[in-house]
Amino acid sequence: MATDLVEINPADPQPEALERAAAAVRRGKVVAIPTDALYTLVADPFNLRAVTSVFRAKGREPHRSLPILIRDSMMGEELASELNNRFFMLARRFWPGPLTIIVPAAARIPLKVTGNTGRLALRHARSPVADKLIALLNQPLISTSANISGHPTCHSGIDVFGMMDGRVDLVLDGGTCTGEGSTTVDITEPYWRMIKAGAISEKEIAECLKPA
Repeated sequence: MATDLVEINPADPQPEALERAAAAVRRGKVVAIPTDALYTLVADPFNLRAVTSVFRAKGREPHRSLPILIRDSMMGEELASELNNRFFMLARRFWPGPLTIIVPAAARIPLKVTGNTGRLALRHARSPVADKLIALLNQPLISTSANISGHPTCHSGIDVFGMMDGRVDLVLDGGTCTGEGSTTVDITEPYWRMIKAGAISEKEIAECLKPA
């Protein structure tokens, strides 16, 4: 597979670049895009061939779930089997932004996407590229860091191209991403748990979820 590199303005993405990325996603391909944190691989979570391609591109173990990018909380409600108050408190406070929230997955989500866990990691990024691509496709997108598993995460489109040439269909090059990685919180249990540290501190999460 030959990987294409297309420049994009991350603050005001060109429609033709977005259309090219959307066309690739519709064909079941894997595309790398810039977000508010790092570069991420996106693909159609409802296309099992595309899901398999993401795992293959990253060399990712199949028992690990694939996070999902959404446009708003309403889209999150459609993807979860149920949502508790903690979800809405966190979403109101930190979205759009670098917070990933793990929720119970709805039956329509392929088990392969959840790593056979039945749980789904959702994020609404502060990213015009991600938001406009999701709007163009009118669906959520797989979103996992644009790197080979075990290798450093990529901060620029050129870095992604260098590492993943031949593994993905298209890289939208928006220059360098300077944001910290996303914090991940699991709210599926009676007590919330911090799964991965990132831009939002555990203290900020605790303060947001503190009983009134």
